[in-house]
Amino acid sequence: MNIAQIKAAVDAGKTVHWSNRGYRVHKDRIGQYLIIFDRNDHTIGLTNRAGTKLNGQPGDFFIAA
Repeated sequence: MNIAQIKAAVDAGKTVHWSNRGYRVHKDRIGQYLIIFDRNDHTIGLTNRAGTKLNGQPGDFFIAA
């Protein structure tokens, strides 16, 4: 998935994971897209600061079935 696809899926209410089901993409109350590890709430941005590159490989993001 690319950045636009991930954001669109999250905005549509779908659950997007990165790498495995322990990591999910979340949009916070100020509009940031974040990758959160559910066990300990470790959080990183979905992209670099410029918003041009994913923090992860595009093929590692998937929508929960």
